[in-house]
Amino acid sequence: MSFESMAKRLNYHHLYYFWQVAKNGKLTDVAKELHVSQSALSAQIKQLEHQIDEQLFLRDGRRLVLTDPGKRVFTYAQDIFAKGQELELLLSKGIHSEQHLSIGVLTNLSRNFVVEYIKPLLLEKKISFSLHTRILSNLVAGLNRRDFDIVLTNCSITEQQQESSLQQHLVAQQPVAIIGHPPQKPATTFPLGYEQVNWLLPAKGTAIRSAFEAFCLRNNYKPNIMAEVDDMAMLRLLTRDTDACAVLPPVVVKDEIANGQLVVFEEIPEAYEQFYATTIDQGIFPKLFGGPVSLG
Repeated sequence: MSFESMAKRLNYHHLYYFWQVAKNGKLTDVAKELHVSQSALSAQIKQLEHQIDEQLFLRDGRRLVLTDPGKRVFTYAQDIFAKGQELELLLSKGIHSEQHLSIGVLTNLSRNFVVEYIKPLLLEKKISFSLHTRILSNLVAGLNRRDFDIVLTNCSITEQQQESSLQQHLVAQQPVAIIGHPPQKPATTFPLGYEQVNWLLPAKGTAIRSAFEAFCLRNNYKPNIMAEVDDMAMLRLLTRDTDACAVLPPVVVKDEIANGQLVVFEEIPEAYEQFYATTIDQGIFPKLFGGPVSLG
């Protein structure tokens, strides 16, 4: 049955129950939350399935998993009820009230990138915002609960999640470089001149670290690692306060490069850090930000 014919006689009460179960995955939990019996909740969903002539869930142990048609219906339900919640909030605060955005930020994300990203918001008089630093799993959970309007990361969320309603935007891409103090800059290109260098590197498993390791392997070079750091703010401080070389995007040490305290020795070929903004509400991103973020 087509979604067009479904809409002609859609029972939004059934759809709401489906939406709640799809978000949670467990009938028992949702039944308790909505103060209905599990059998009544199950019956409502079965009526919706009969209405559209599609199976919406498969059972995986104790959890219910969306089928492909279920995922499509969930995307529509997410938009429908999210808009309803926005309208309720708007009406409770007044039609002409200001808008507030809750922005989730990955813990190890460059603070300089975050500052550049939020600059358009500073020019919007009717928009306020709050920033919340979290690990990736908490950010994804917060998006699905709509605790966050936008989540900023340097890794793809949608590649790791089955949640089809997430809208991910690549907002910036920054080359990765070898960075250090001007007196330590070798006169030759890598690996020549780097024999006695100590290194500050991002943690193993990160895209930047993997790119650097591949670069070293191609050049038959074994780095002497002083420290491995999984936080860009700390990596910035160590790069500034030691004589070691660091591998990171120049945007992380933008101010230190501008004042001449640090310099880019050379860029690592084909190595980039990508910055993403992810949201559930498709309208938020183009309305407020429009295009890529300049990190120059």
